[in-house]
Amino acid sequence: MIDVFTPEYFMKQAYLQAEMALEQDEVPVGAIIVANNTNTIIARAHNYTERLNDVTAHAEIQAITAAASHLGAKYLKNCTLYVTLEPCVMCAGALAWSQIDHIVFGASDPKRGAGRLVENVYHPKTKIIGGVLAGPCQEILQHFFKEKRG
Repeated sequence: MIDVFTPEYFMKQAYLQAEMALEQDEVPVGAIIVANNTNTIIARAHNYTERLNDVTAHAEIQAITAAASHLGAKYLKNCTLYVTLEPCVMCAGALAWSQIDHIVFGASDPKRGAGRLVENVYHPKTKIIGGVLAGPCQEILQHFFKEKRG
């Protein structure tokens, strides 16, 4: 039997959210949160910083809020976040407080990625995996900023 619930499968679902952000002229970052015990997507989100005029409305923050609401709990234990871009320090801090089990990201963020900027920013039990479908995740961002900068 083939396991369709691979990191690549779930990252493609996050990527669909990034495409939605792009269509709305938002920085194209998408995120989903999966309940590990059922492989069910419990939250889908993308950046809303422009639409909401809110610098904290990153995809990860939106996904955390939606998942916590879905679960009726503030902690996201036994859950995995899939996000198309490495979380920033703000999002990493929120993810640490959520006590999420796993974070899987696509493209690295050498300028603002939390893992490079702050030591021990994530919850000590959280496992981090980077580089899943990094190429497409990076390309959509590069395309967006190329268009913005003319």
